[in-house]
Amino acid sequence: MASKACISRLQREYKLLIREPVPNIKAHPSPNNLLEWHYLLEGAEGTDYEGGVYHGKIEFPAQYPYKPPSISMFTPSGRFATHTQLCLSMTNYHPETWVPMWSVGTMLNGLLSFMYENAVTAGSISSSKAEKRRLAALSMETNCKNPMFCKLFPDEVRRLQTSSSGRRPSPA
Repeated sequence: MASKACISRLQREYKLLIREPVPNIKAHPSPNNLLEWHYLLEGAEGTDYEGGVYHGKIEFPAQYPYKPPSISMFTPSGRFATHTQLCLSMTNYHPETWVPMWSVGTMLNGLLSFMYENAVTAGSISSSKAEKRRLAALSMETNCKNPMFCKLFPDEVRRLQTSSSGRRPSPA
């Protein structure tokens, strides 16, 4: 059972993300579990991930923000293994480096920055630029097969449907 501090903090962070969105990042708690959030990272222009939309999950411990969450990614990117916890300074792999002041937006911004690097860590993979670009092009098609993605990110699903019908999708 999550502590009052945990629940209060996660509710505040969600309100903040709605009020002050972080560029190229979206995140929502699961409908039935405030400790499980789903996120989208949008590949920035000029990167190997341009046009890609990457879905993943953050699982918060009941002691958050005093203990770090785990982070995993569902969408193949060529950078991270799918359905595998990522080893980053802001995850439960490294509780000794966790800073309770880090917010969901800060963590996801860090994840997006790390995605653009080539540093090796548990959960990372190596692939060619061409493979990363191929996966970016397929990312929304892959995401739309995930029921939780469709439920939490209906605007993204509509963008794909609009794009598939021959009209140009609106920018995120």
